[in-house]
Amino acid sequence: MADHLEASVTLPSAPASVSAARTYVTDVLAEWGLPSDAEAADTVRLIVSELATNAVQHTLGQSPTFTVDLLLDRDDRLRLGVTDSHPRLPKRLPAAVQQDNGRGLVIIRWLTAECGGRLTVRPTREGGKTIWVQLPWAAPVQQTAHATIAGQPIPVTASHPPPAGRPAPDAPRPVATGPQVTTASPQES
Repeated sequence: MADHLEASVTLPSAPASVSAARTYVTDVLAEWGLPSDAEAADTVRLIVSELATNAVQHTLGQSPTFTVDLLLDRDDRLRLGVTDSHPRLPKRLPAAVQQDNGRGLVIIRWLTAECGGRLTVRPTREGGKTIWVQLPWAAPVQQTAHATIAGQPIPVTASHPPPAGRPAPDAPRPVATGPQVTTASPQES
């Protein structure tokens, strides 16, 4: 994967855009190697849903659009930002038991901390703000090894390279009921 990947979309500040932002982020992350059914993908979807909802609901018509930015650096850090043009910075509201809203940033902060990430709010030069969430990149590294049976190549995929001397726990186990099976890494092929 490249050292740095970026993706961005600008959407109208309308309720339907929350779903569009979620779908966009899910699709981009899948292209970058994070399966849509991974737990980390669920976390990112919830975070983008909350940030996009805030951009739609709390800008009081002063931000006709919002932008979702995704940045992946060196396969180890994902940054997700939502920018709107409203000048007011978010503030933590006291959450009453009967209150139906006002907990979005609390949820985002909790999820971000739970994942070992961080949340920051930055004013933009244009007078708005960007809420950035930085998370460790959790996509499984796909490595394809090449096994041979009787000299014929057979692809074998493992999610993570196993520790030295140990097979990957989820790697397919060849059954040696005939010709000898040998496995070579892609570099040895």
